[in-house]
Amino acid sequence: MPSIRLVRLRRFLLASAALTSFVGADLPAALAQQAREPLPPVEVSPAQSRKQAKPAGRDAQSVRRVAPRRPATASAAPKPVVPAAAAQTPLNTNVVADSASRLGLTVRQIPATVEVISAQTMREQGYRTVSEVAQGAVGVTSGDNPAEPAAFSMRGFTNSQINTLYNGIKIGPQNMTSRITDTANLEAVEFVKGPASVMSGEGAAGGAINLVTKQPHTGAIRNEADFSWDSLNSFRAHYGSGGSANVQGLDYRFDISRSSLNGFADDTNTKTLDVSGQLNYRISDSLKIWGAIEYREDRSKAYWGAPLVPIAFSGSHATSGIVSGSYFNRTDLGAVTIDDRTFNTNYNVLDNKNVAQEVWLRGGFELKLAPDLTLKSQAYGYGAERTWFNNEIEAFDSVKNQVYRERFYVAHSQRLVGNITDLTWDANIAGFDNRFVTTLSSSYLDFVRPGAANFPFDDVSLVDPVRGYYGLLTTKQQTARIDNEALSFEDRLKLTRTFALIGGLRVEHIGLDRNSTDQFGLVNAGFPFTKDWAPVTGRIGYTWDAVPGLTFFSQYATGADISANNIFLLGPTQPLDLTTARTYETGVKHLFWDSRAEWSFSAYDILRKNVYAAAGGMQLNIAGRQESKGVELAAAVRPIEPLRLWGNIAYVDARYADYNFVGGSFSGNTPPNVPRIVANAGASYRFFTPWPVEVGITGRHVGDRYNTDANVVTMKAYTVADVYAFVDIPRTVFNAVDQARLTFRVRNITDKRYAIWGDPFYPDQILLGAPRTYELSAAFKW
Repeated sequence: MPSIRLVRLRRFLLASAALTSFVGADLPAALAQQAREPLPPVEVSPAQSRKQAKPAGRDAQSVRRVAPRRPATASAAPKPVVPAAAAQTPLNTNVVADSASRLGLTVRQIPATVEVISAQTMREQGYRTVSEVAQGAVGVTSGDNPAEPAAFSMRGFTNSQINTLYNGIKIGPQNMTSRITDTANLEAVEFVKGPASVMSGEGAAGGAINLVTKQPHTGAIRNEADFSWDSLNSFRAHYGSGGSANVQGLDYRFDISRSSLNGFADDTNTKTLDVSGQLNYRISDSLKIWGAIEYREDRSKAYWGAPLVPIAFSGSHATSGIVSGSYFNRTDLGAVTIDDRTFNTNYNVLDNKNVAQEVWLRGGFELKLAPDLTLKSQAYGYGAERTWFNNEIEAFDSVKNQVYRERFYVAHSQRLVGNITDLTWDANIAGFDNRFVTTLSSSYLDFVRPGAANFPFDDVSLVDPVRGYYGLLTTKQQTARIDNEALSFEDRLKLTRTFALIGGLRVEHIGLDRNSTDQFGLVNAGFPFTKDWAPVTGRIGYTWDAVPGLTFFSQYATGADISANNIFLLGPTQPLDLTTARTYETGVKHLFWDSRAEWSFSAYDILRKNVYAAAGGMQLNIAGRQESKGVELAAAVRPIEPLRLWGNIAYVDARYADYNFVGGSFSGNTPPNVPRIVANAGASYRFFTPWPVEVGITGRHVGDRYNTDANVVTMKAYTVADVYAFVDIPRTVFNAVDQARLTFRVRNITDKRYAIWGDPFYPDQILLGAPRTYELSAAFKW
């Protein structure tokens, strides 16, 4: 027995020495540090490429001095292991958001409000699409409008005033190029609040939303599979795999997902397919090359909303709590309602379709030119084919007591090529650590847009309409070619260990060539035409770590976008000036209680000048200014290991000013789809039984909104809640599976009927939110 104890003691001492050597500290210190780390997330995921910020200047040099050299390639290299992922903080502020800064800063280090919703959070909250992700973010709303499949509202701005990015790349105005996107292939969704033109260019007056695909990781190969089915007979399936290949230095990631989401309205369905893959190859310590490809498609039978109907006509079928107000368009409807007989009615034609196919090709390299100098470059190509073939107008006629319908067709053929190159320099300036990044980007976009030249129409009954078919289609064509070149600079200067100045400047050139022909191929009046812009935008701010974990920040930022609805639709007779936007923002971010609790607060003031606003019938009105002021608060805490609590609330006061036109004024009115209050909250509790079980609830409140600038019809405030429960099946049940989870979820548990979105181009109808549904899902990792 003594000899056995001696052997065990020797093994313990050897293991302790090895651990001490690895972490560069004594064992007690390492254990103490481990104790200070936040509690691990409920679901353990393989390490992804969401990286921590690189230290700058002297800090970087000290890290490099102690970093071990990369071993030479060997024919019998040991099998890599999955590296330990940094534990996600309650508000996920320890990740780098590349769409918010190219300086490699974490969310906590950026002098702005940035929110990153991770794949882990998307899984736990059951977010199936990017629109559902947005509805859980602070102060963001979304409506799944078929005309704009990912329509967002953020800080008082909507549509093309918010850039939608794909891995940091802008493909065009959000209200023309965005599509419904499943979350299965995404690693994160980043929300950059307020004018963000320094990073994403023209069109970011309200901010930017960046979709980040799953990336390769270095380590053992990990696989995952997910399946779900709901009470509307929808299903989703996903398989993903990633890790290090047998070739030294080669890492891969592959994902494929398929979904068929049925709507609550009759004959509505959206099918998606997403196949993505990426290879990273580290040739040496100083050079890495990579390539990525993705194919996405979606096919929908669309629901365009329920018509506004006179209360006097609906009688006992009139509803309360969905809309209120009086409306006049084709006819005077007087006080309006949503008729309960139309909740599930689809007024679209039987041969309708809403289709898109997209292909992405991306590749690049990262080269360390010197210890403090890094060059990164990415080239990309993108192609898309989109088609809308629908009946899109559903306007109740109070004279005929029928629903007037009108067809609309448009298609897109889009090609985009470009390059983004960054040069990062870590330096010491007069004793101060400094990081400087200069970025040169260029792109060429070719956009062909055949559209309807005639608009077939008819009248159908409100209840049980004879849907019919589209009818005769006559087309015309528009084209837009856009050249874009930009040179930008970002810098972070650490004046002390706790105080840093961060600034940026972007000088951009936009060249637009437009043409338009009628159904006979003749060029329309005023076309073709050419216009150039050269916006200069920037930001300056600071961060101050008052105490460890407590960061104060402020910034001033500017943005620019086209004054009309978007650059592709800009007409020759419309003023061709740029809209300018500026924001003042200040706030605080606080991580405390051994990283178990975190909160953030921000206050902002945004002004946008020279604005065009959407009006019914595809028209645009001139609105001189748009002002938006508000505050946002978010918090999350894990007071004990089994319990998690989180919540956020946003208040915004958004108004037009100097918005005058012949016959009236909308000055003082609120832009469409902008609620004054948005709040989310959630709680979950985990039972550590042999088969661990977690139960949770989430709630969402959205305040009153208007569907047009006229502010005569109100989409009433609503509150909805989801509940869920999942069980983690022990590995002993499935020996080949490391993690297995079964989840049951109820969405909209109270079966609330509510208005989720109103398209100002189609003011006669309102998009309704989904009723109560039940969902079963299973997830496996091995």
